[in-house]
Amino acid sequence: MSVMNTLSNVKRLVRGPGVSLGNRHARVIAVAARKGGVGKTTTTVNLGASLAAFQNMKVLLLDMDAQGHVAMSLKAKGPLPSRETLSDILLQKRRDVMEIARPTAVAGLWMVPSDTQLNNTESVMATRIGKELLLRNALRSARTHFDVILIDCPPNLGTLTANALVAADQVLIPCDLSTLSLDGVETLVDTLETIQETLNPTIGLLGLVRTRVDRRNRKMNRAIESTLEERYGRWLLRTEIGVSSALTKAQHEGLPAFMHDDGSRGADAYEKLADEVARLIG
Repeated sequence: MSVMNTLSNVKRLVRGPGVSLGNRHARVIAVAARKGGVGKTTTTVNLGASLAAFQNMKVLLLDMDAQGHVAMSLKAKGPLPSRETLSDILLQKRRDVMEIARPTAVAGLWMVPSDTQLNNTESVMATRIGKELLLRNALRSARTHFDVILIDCPPNLGTLTANALVAADQVLIPCDLSTLSLDGVETLVDTLETIQETLNPTIGLLGLVRTRVDRRNRKMNRAIESTLEERYGRWLLRTEIGVSSALTKAQHEGLPAFMHDDGSRGADAYEKLADEVARLIG
């Protein structure tokens, strides 16, 4: 066998079936929270849509949460590229999530939906050698096709979340102004430090974004924000996401906030967050 044929075979093994390499180099951001109900998926979807629409970025949303709320919040466009699922990609060697990425109604925004078997898949992943590296390996080609990849993590610290943190360059933590959310941030930051020391030395904290902020709860807000400033002041993003019925309605309709009501406070907040994130990763 010639040297050229050998190299060609190696490339096919690395890329997987039907997957070619692009010319981009994505920043992979895990959107993670230990506590549910803090607007994690809302933030993933609306930040991604705003980065695509207002920052002219090509963005992939990857749903690692078995609840599958990304697909519910953001209707895909066109036929499925494959009947295979994220579980199939994660459990088969030399496969890439690019094989099942599909466009959405937002120009430049793509997604890989979760699937109903993902909880069972997590149990199988936990038995594999190199279990924490499965997603990182499955993003090799996808990284070359997008500017940003946002991973919506499960609200726990299991194998799926560990895979997201090992695959990511940075972590964005949504945090509502509650004591439980604050405790969850501390646990997640500790986990991030462990991942950095063992499996992914280049990962960093992109920032904490305050979500579901209700300014009527002044006393509680002041107490939680004071603690956030004390512990994570340098990482606390300026943009905050207030409580907004428009965000809930947009999610129900399967649209990003700016496509549902571009004049709403929720749409404006996520456009500002996209601008802040774009500058941080710039």
